[in-house]
Amino acid sequence: MANRLADSTSPYLRQHADNPIDWRPWEPAAFAEARERGVPVLLSVGYSACHWCHVMAHESFSDPQVAAFVNERFVSIKVDREERPDVDAVYMEATQAMTGQGGWPMTCFLTPTGEPFHCGTYYPAEPRGGMPSFTQLLAAVAKAWETDNDTVRSAAAGIAERLAGVARSLPAAPVDAEVLAGAATSLESAFDATSAGFGGAPKFPPSSVCEFLLRHHERTRSAAAWRMVTATHERMARGGLQDQLAGGFARYSVDARWVVPHFEKMLYDNALLLRSYAHEARLGGVLARHVTELTAAFLLRDLRTAEGGFAAALDADAAGVEGSTYVWSPAELVDVLGPEEGAWAAELLGVTAEGTFEEGRSTLQMPVDPDDPARWQAARRALLAARSRRPQPARDDKIVAAWNGLAITGLVEAAGALGRSDLLAAARRAGAVLLRVHVVDGRLRRTSRDGVVGDAPGVLEDHAALAEGLLALHQATGEARWLDEACRLLDLALTHFADADPGLFWDTADDAEALVSRPREITDGATPCGSSVLTAALLTASVLVGPERSARYREAADAALTTAGTLLARHARFAGGWAAAAEASLTGPLQVAVVGASPADRETLLVAARRHAPGGTVVIGGEPDAPGVPLLAARPLVDGGPAAYVCRGFVCERPVTTPDELAGALHAG
Repeated sequence: MANRLADSTSPYLRQHADNPIDWRPWEPAAFAEARERGVPVLLSVGYSACHWCHVMAHESFSDPQVAAFVNERFVSIKVDREERPDVDAVYMEATQAMTGQGGWPMTCFLTPTGEPFHCGTYYPAEPRGGMPSFTQLLAAVAKAWETDNDTVRSAAAGIAERLAGVARSLPAAPVDAEVLAGAATSLESAFDATSAGFGGAPKFPPSSVCEFLLRHHERTRSAAAWRMVTATHERMARGGLQDQLAGGFARYSVDARWVVPHFEKMLYDNALLLRSYAHEARLGGVLARHVTELTAAFLLRDLRTAEGGFAAALDADAAGVEGSTYVWSPAELVDVLGPEEGAWAAELLGVTAEGTFEEGRSTLQMPVDPDDPARWQAARRALLAARSRRPQPARDDKIVAAWNGLAITGLVEAAGALGRSDLLAAARRAGAVLLRVHVVDGRLRRTSRDGVVGDAPGVLEDHAALAEGLLALHQATGEARWLDEACRLLDLALTHFADADPGLFWDTADDAEALVSRPREITDGATPCGSSVLTAALLTASVLVGPERSARYREAADAALTTAGTLLARHARFAGGWAAAAEASLTGPLQVAVVGASPADRETLLVAARRHAPGGTVVIGGEPDAPGVPLLAARPLVDGGPAAYVCRGFVCERPVTTPDELAGALHAG
């Protein structure tokens, strides 16, 4: 059979290129074949770091007998959810509607026109726990298609009609200080006072919520907001969620105490957490500063690609065993470190004879700091060296535009918090790669691999997150090109993703491939939704651009915030990105323009601005009236020396010339 996945830019699709199932990528030709043969479509959606995707591939997709049945009765399509989030969103909506739950791998059966009529997730090779085997499911679906086709098609049409009618939105409501205070209060009621974080198991890193709480604390001095975010940061960092040896965070914790992670490491989690921890580090958090350093090191060491972008993920599995790279037994610690040091490390890292994971092995935790840091660093180096000889998780090395945008923003924030020019250089290089490779004929593409761009068009989150990253680069460097490129992306978003109703945005462009429904997500989950990120970027851009664009961007951002007012009031846990953007809106956003004749002249004031400015503040430096940098226009030197101009909304204070004066001006609001 033709190998249709081998040349894909998706490592996940390439993993299935040699399956005996005749997989096709998502393409019109696949549906044309289904229509011509009169057979349904088997749609399988997953991603490369997904443990149960690997299990189902091993159990069923590699089985020649299963493949023979599938190839005879279906046209099979394999989709990487990270490459085609639009396809994933549409059929996940159907899966959740049919089953009450969702997840990956996602298994859907479609008509030849793409309408879903049966959906589920993982199916085992043998019946288990009331769940049919995959072969039983295939036989039942094939029989229903062949013997009761009219009923199946009619049901599928009804499902498609209902999906098309789902336009996610809530009644518009203003977002003001009272709403944000209520959001913070509702988060207190959901806060886990014992283990931190919000809700129960499985427990995901609440990155966007933490960013909101930090901004809310800075504006209101809320002790409760500070307590929730710092406790959550600490428990995540000290638990098994963080890799205690090499840095970097796993996707989520399977328990409520942050002990056992689901071991895949995703770029988006680490990018968002880098920003959040860097924010706390700027406010004086010692542990947060350490975690910022570790997370930044993980991104640069383990996820940076040869081109300078950042890879999507590291697998949960190594050599087919989940978490095997990361877990330890007491005996394994002794083997590496010797009896005395091994016992000391076991006590420090919570490694017990019973184990916290499987087969008497434990994840590594660090409930308290080591009493001898030098001793710990020596043990850490030895354990890392030993771990490097184990099977290592595979890396999904495709570059996702949205997630790289998040990484750029996180790196810029970390560079400011840590005073690390190398992190800013890495962010600049990633920004250049995205613009060089992913912008094709003036439009943004979602993914690339090894410098080759994929076919999937950029969705709303790609435009929004990359624009936000480029705006961060503009502020950190004072270079006009980043602002120009960010504005092009924002203009594309306003042109191609805006709904007829002001403030609402679709996740796919108006000229993108038409699916059975057009997706729109308004809640913030593991990543903030495209609409909330776009709102944040529009707010930032509105005070960086000239008057010809400023009003348009601000009006769009204000309208978007009103669409989230009801969500913020009712479900603050799922509106962290919106709440963080709203905090920036309430402060203006606050703007700081630092002018000086040279970078050296400006440096002291810029460091003070980035140290003391609340989250969401726009900070930029350069020469007075620097070309292409509107925020520096009409900002002269003061007595021939550097100066900082602080503005709230459209009201600017007198310029200040010392770090202490600047700190006072920033804290006065």
